[in-house]
Amino acid sequence: MAGMSKKTLSAMIVVAAALLGRVALAAEPPAEPPPADDAALADRLAERLKEPIAQPVKAPTASASAVRGEAARRPRDAASKPATAKPALPDPAHWAYAGPGGPEHWAELAPAFKACGVGTRQSPVDIHDTVKVDQDALKFDYKPGGFAVLDDGHTVLAIIAPGSFLTVLGRRYQLVEIRFHKPSEQRIEGRRYDMEAQLVHKDAEGHLAIVAVMLQRRLDDAGAPVLATVLGNLPLERGTALAAADPLDPATLLPAQPGYFALMGSLTTPPCSEDVLWLVMRQAMPVSGAELDVFGHLYPMNARPLQAGSGRLIKESR
Repeated sequence: MAGMSKKTLSAMIVVAAALLGRVALAAEPPAEPPPADDAALADRLAERLKEPIAQPVKAPTASASAVRGEAARRPRDAASKPATAKPALPDPAHWAYAGPGGPEHWAELAPAFKACGVGTRQSPVDIHDTVKVDQDALKFDYKPGGFAVLDDGHTVLAIIAPGSFLTVLGRRYQLVEIRFHKPSEQRIEGRRYDMEAQLVHKDAEGHLAIVAVMLQRRLDDAGAPVLATVLGNLPLERGTALAAADPLDPATLLPAQPGYFALMGSLTTPPCSEDVLWLVMRQAMPVSGAELDVFGHLYPMNARPLQAGSGRLIKESR
């Protein structure tokens, strides 16, 4: 990233995050305006940090004195029944993959999450009964570039500097971030993979296209360079971001075989917004045991359960 040192870019990212109350100000802002591509990465990261950061949540419990007081106020015939505290739903920011904030409760946590419960084209799904057609080729125009790593309390993701694009079905999308899930959220003919990388793209009008790449451990234990690089730049604290010194090449996540499945679905996390174009690569990519262990230490399971297919069309490349 010409024109800017690691120290300068890191300072700029930290400043942007600090203004949003996420991290403490750790360095003075750069004296000179940063190059356009680095400034764009800082803007993208600052926008991402506006979203709530999930922290571990414990279900509320009543104190012993409160339970005794409640028992005293009950009718005599009910006093012998055990007193229980009604658990409160967690804050919407604390949706989770299990417990009171788990997937079965997402729609209850906030009005904005309603689609999680009533949507008709929700993701992920088991991909089967496809229609094989001559699909448009996915035209990837990825280039190595700057990135920052964020642990948002639900996954580890890479915020990608502007400059990498996908063109499909007449639309041009820009790569925004790469998210990881363990195990895979999508299934192909009932098969679930060790992990899944989701490359999230957005076009000028705000439409989303997500390229999903299955990650599977192989006998030779080959690794995933992108995941290894992301984990190598993992920030020490949840909710903080670390700008990497070296560029990331998203193209190394893409399989050699271009075949893919196409379907309409939703975000797999709240608010579960629909009208998302899913492009699921047919060929899986490798992930090493070490990478699985590191990610699994942070997130043993962060995959939404399968959703109803609802009779939607799934196209598959010939």
